[in-house]
Amino acid sequence: MKRQNVRTLSLVVCTFIYLLIGAAVFDALESDTERKRREFLSDIRRNMMKKYNISEEDYRMVEIVIIENKPHKAGPQWKFAGAFYFATVVLAMIGYGHSTPVTIGGKAFCMAYAMVGIPLGLVMFQSIGERLNKFASVVIRRAKTYMRCKKNDATEMNLMLATGLLSSIIITTGAAVFSRYEGWSYFDSFYYCFVTLTTIGFGDFVALQNDHALSNKPGYVALSLVFILFGLAVVAASINLLVLRFMTMNTGDPRREDNDLQITADHVLTLDGEVVAVNGKALPNLVPIIHDTDDCVSVCSCTCLGQTNSELLDSSGYQGYRPPSTSASFRVKRASV
Repeated sequence: MKRQNVRTLSLVVCTFIYLLIGAAVFDALESDTERKRREFLSDIRRNMMKKYNISEEDYRMVEIVIIENKPHKAGPQWKFAGAFYFATVVLAMIGYGHSTPVTIGGKAFCMAYAMVGIPLGLVMFQSIGERLNKFASVVIRRAKTYMRCKKNDATEMNLMLATGLLSSIIITTGAAVFSRYEGWSYFDSFYYCFVTLTTIGFGDFVALQNDHALSNKPGYVALSLVFILFGLAVVAASINLLVLRFMTMNTGDPRREDNDLQITADHVLTLDGEVVAVNGKALPNLVPIIHDTDDCVSVCSCTCLGQTNSELLDSSGYQGYRPPSTSASFRVKRASV
């Protein structure tokens, strides 16, 4: 089995094992807390229904009203500021789910908008990431020159460390800002920044959703949008370098196979429609090239087909191959029927 196939199969197995490990850990960490919260909410629900003499149907109606009213805490979600925030979330593939279109026209336009906007956003983030990597490489080379290092080239590992450090600075700084404006704990703010910039976007923490921030705090809205766009570009550049580093670890094997195939092709003769090597061993999965008489006429003035075209093209219309390691020309004729 080829090394590329083994590598792909190993990745599939490792990913599945990683998923199983993640499921087991999340089960151990969250299931007990989930059960306790469900029991606690059920007790509160029963007490409220008993205290205020609310029927089951009325209580469900109250739940629906509370859930539907939640997106409106930040003010109008579909005025220009809120719509711009939503469009940014769609283009960045974050998808908080804090507000969603409800009309048929809005849903249809959202799908069409995403089909064009997501590739555009990916290209933009990739381009910004390349410029950042270029800038980081210049800074690294100058720093190494200043420190009089023997080699002042910016290696791939240097770029990964630089972009990783910049990503950490952006996340930690953003966590401090959102903790200040949203009233979250620093850990929750750090969690929000990480989930946002990695485009996971659970939606359990969403900025700009309190105190009509979308309409009353334009500066904070602009800061949040700049954080999302610039942070996504930096984090994407860091992740792309890591992925490319992993993907190019075994590129030597395909190149070696291509070189072997090229060396083999340099010593191939076509005989009676069969592709064979110079030593007479048949080569599988290779299709011989049968030249037609009309196609084997040189259109240049050199002697790349031999002395003259008429000498090399016989009546059968079949042309042999001249290996570069021999000086005499080969002429292989097809057996007459």
